[in-house]
Amino acid sequence: MPEGVGSDPRRKTTPGRWRVLGHPEGILIYEVRCIVESHGWTEPVVERFYNLILGRSGAYRRRLNGRTAFSDATSVLLTRPGDEMSVSHPLGCGDSYTCVQVDPAVLAERPDGTRWLETAGWEGTSDAALDLAHRLLIAEFRRGLDRFEMAERLHRFLDGVLGLADARTEPPEADLARAVGRRPATQAAHRRLADRAREVLTAGDFSLGLDEVARKVGVSPHHLSRVFHRVTGSSLTAYRNRLRVRAVLDALAEDARPLRAVAAEHGFADQAHLTRVVRDHLGHPPAHLRRLLTRTRPT
Repeated sequence: MPEGVGSDPRRKTTPGRWRVLGHPEGILIYEVRCIVESHGWTEPVVERFYNLILGRSGAYRRRLNGRTAFSDATSVLLTRPGDEMSVSHPLGCGDSYTCVQVDPAVLAERPDGTRWLETAGWEGTSDAALDLAHRLLIAEFRRGLDRFEMAERLHRFLDGVLGLADARTEPPEADLARAVGRRPATQAAHRRLADRAREVLTAGDFSLGLDEVARKVGVSPHHLSRVFHRVTGSSLTAYRNRLRVRAVLDALAEDARPLRAVAAEHGFADQAHLTRVVRDHLGHPPAHLRRLLTRTRPT
């Protein structure tokens, strides 16, 4: 691999299956499926490049520059050179993600380069449109693109990520601070509660009811619902559905099981319910998305 972009800190610390999808000039895109051998923290590693990390499945905890946070299939993270990060898998499950690694010189040449430098370090949540664009991009790269088209598609995708970050100039924590009078201890306790709820939901048992999730984290359903919305800006139901839709997209891309089996596995009432939720989130029915996401090279 050429000198420059091409090494990821997690490659050195976290076992996994790695697959490079493309490497146009100054940009590397690859996908990873982590294999959990230990639930403890990896050794911290200093980032050398600008990294865009997009969750696809599973969950892990990250410690970035001393701040601990929870990452799942909805998470988006932008890191910069000099950032120090380590990860752990307390749930025992692995995770899969896509990383777009960009040389600083490439960002400097973009007309929005200054905005990228200011945005790096941002962490947030991908919306349905960005998540689908992410997965369609992966499908196209798996089919095979030349370096020219790779570069153009990646630059256009980065436009969408920057737009998402720009639209969220004030994080949900700002609402949380106002709601609890900016008491740091209360804010921290609420963030921990929201993260515990995310861990329960990310474990993959979509048959759990709200009461069961609340019992697992040790609070009432009403308190959990209220705090979760304050911390994340999302209801528990909306968050659960985002996780389910992402898991469904993984299933559609990886196997050819009947849709009724996919619906049952992910806690939908039936195939019609699956279709309705997926269409509401992504604007397309599951059968159409399966065709878009197939790995098979077009004839």
